[in-house]
Amino acid sequence: MISRQLLIASAVLLIAVLGMSVYVWHMRRTAARIPAVAKDTRPLAPPVAGPTEQVTLFVAYDDDGTLRAEGAQIPLPSGRQQRAEELLRALLTIYLDKNSPHVIPPGSDVRSVYLVDPGVAVIDLNSAFADAHRSGVLVEELTVASLIHTVSANIPGVVKVKILVDGQQRDTLAGHASLTNFYDVSAMNALVATLGTPSSVGP
Repeated sequence: MISRQLLIASAVLLIAVLGMSVYVWHMRRTAARIPAVAKDTRPLAPPVAGPTEQVTLFVAYDDDGTLRAEGAQIPLPSGRQQRAEELLRALLTIYLDKNSPHVIPPGSDVRSVYLVDPGVAVIDLNSAFADAHRSGVLVEELTVASLIHTVSANIPGVVKVKILVDGQQRDTLAGHASLTNFYDVSAMNALVATLGTPSSVGP
């Protein structure tokens, strides 16, 4: 014969289970009414310490295959290496915007920029930048030219640039633009000046 205490305990447990079921159902309905917020995949960089300065970014435009010099006001630290990194992060921020003229993969970021004397800059990008970069001769070459020209135009003395991905050399960016060699800045600048119409930009 079932004791009275056991019956009471069973009844209390049943009531608790039913109460939890009602609570979970209510929470699910509440959550369903909350609009989904789009995830911001842009890299989260620490605040930059330094005065705001006027710089020139060379922004790629896919619609007409050009690079356009665009002024920007960004905070810059005093060190040359850190300045180069923030210049490229400002450029990538434009490309990661929803109205980007030159779309790059979500999560793209600059890991570091190494300035090696005499006049060599090594740009180290993360794997998110390269692994899902759009494939195509012009779109890849616009990316490479944009990075190199932005650094060389704002950091005096840079004459050659090398691009790495996660600290490693890759043959190409996404199948076309070579990443095996150092890019000569003077040759790149001459070619950039002709980018009013689509043209090849190589090392």
